Amino acid sequence: MTFLASLPRDRLPTVIVLASGRGERFRAAGGIGSKLQSALAGQAVLVHTLDAVRASGLPWHLEDVGHPGMGDSIAAAVRATSDAAGWLILPGDLPLVQSTTLRAVAAALSAAVHAAQPRFRGERGHPVGFAAACFAQLSALEGNLGAAPVLRALREAGAVTDVEVDDIGIVTDVDTPDALAQAERLLLARRAG
Repeated sequence: MTFLASLPRDRLPTVIVLASGRGERFRAAGGIGSKLQSALAGQAVLVHTLDAVRASGLPWHLEDVGHPGMGDSIAAAVRATSDAAGWLILPGDLPLVQSTTLRAVAAALSAAVHAAQPRFRGERGHPVGFAAACFAQLSALEGNLGAAPVLRALREAGAVTDVEVDDIGIVTDVDTPDALAQAERLLLARRAG
């Protein structure tokens, strides 16, 4: 039995999937329509992300109501799940993230003081996990910076655990058509390997 399986569901962090963005960079780079609905190996980008979230076994919340910025989206989702034991913030445009990574960040979060962040070959990515003690800071976020100011303050205080993972999906976001094509190549190589 894994550590997470031994925890009651109300002690597990909730994965917040952010799907409120306008996808302006994607369209500015020549993309058509919503990047989250763009086809990736026969399914929408967001479907791949949600499949990993469901496979993790963690509770989750999809924040897909339009908000002015990522900070506003995070704040709304945290307020909507205020009884959660913590949160894993996952942008919906990371279709290659693995369910094992979500579980690893959740497990680290349960042992960390305030936050946990995955790292792949030295590069930090998503989902970033925050303990319930961060509710006030997260629920007050606004604007386009997301939770970066909260994470930065926690990192300066030594309250962030980095979680080494073998998952390029934590840093493979689909912000442009070229990034979508790269994600498809990586996904097809993963399936073939």
